[in-house]
Amino acid sequence: MLIDAAVLALGACLGSFLNVVIFRLPREESVVWPGSRCPRCGGAIAYYDNIPIVSWILLRGRCRACSGKISARYPAVELLTALACLSLWLRWRNPAWVFAASLATAGLTAVAFIDWDTFLIPDELSLGLCALGVLASCVNPLLGSAALWGRAVASLGGAAFGFALCWAIAALGERLFKKEAMGGGDIKLLAAIGSWSGVLGVFDCVLIASLAGVLYGGTLMAQKKLKRDEPIPFGPFLALGAAVNFFYLLPWGFPFLR
Repeated sequence: MLIDAAVLALGACLGSFLNVVIFRLPREESVVWPGSRCPRCGGAIAYYDNIPIVSWILLRGRCRACSGKISARYPAVELLTALACLSLWLRWRNPAWVFAASLATAGLTAVAFIDWDTFLIPDELSLGLCALGVLASCVNPLLGSAALWGRAVASLGGAAFGFALCWAIAALGERLFKKEAMGGGDIKLLAAIGSWSGVLGVFDCVLIASLAGVLYGGTLMAQKKLKRDEPIPFGPFLALGAAVNFFYLLPWGFPFLR
């Protein structure tokens, strides 16, 4: 229980840093300096007002300096990251792998929110995730039980396959619909996902992301909140599929074959 609580707390702290990344990276600002500041008045946030989740509740979602409202998305990201890290720990109980997978999940969370806000996926995140996936292949159980070099090959092969598959889908979509179907950021992101979960993980991710995207877009169109030719970001759905991979890889042929 003590370890579980520690993982939960560290995950919340990681989520607090993610909020900085999500806000600053699209603006090409440093995520290290200066320290945490109010997004409205720019005033520095004291350490006692920067406790993940707790401070937002105690301050009732407002800045101590200017009383400006602070979005509930901040504690939501912290809570989401904390629960993701704890879930990974409960699933695997492997410190090295859980640490690596938690970093990857945090990166995917940042990708999802940034792409949702801006329709852009920063290269720092997609390429960074790809490099980290290859480096972490030695402790990655998703890549099979082969020797270390075999896992590295599986990671590189997954990255290459993810890049090629997404590029092919983008090229085919552009030819059929006469407009951009998937952006370059999605292509690099799927390559990064492949480096973590291999070729099978790429298939699974595309399957889950496509299903989630269709359900989301179809629901909005049925409610007349989205036009047929209006784009929606695909990065968040790819991130969702990748997160599922960290817990379970769907078998080949799913859902038609066992």
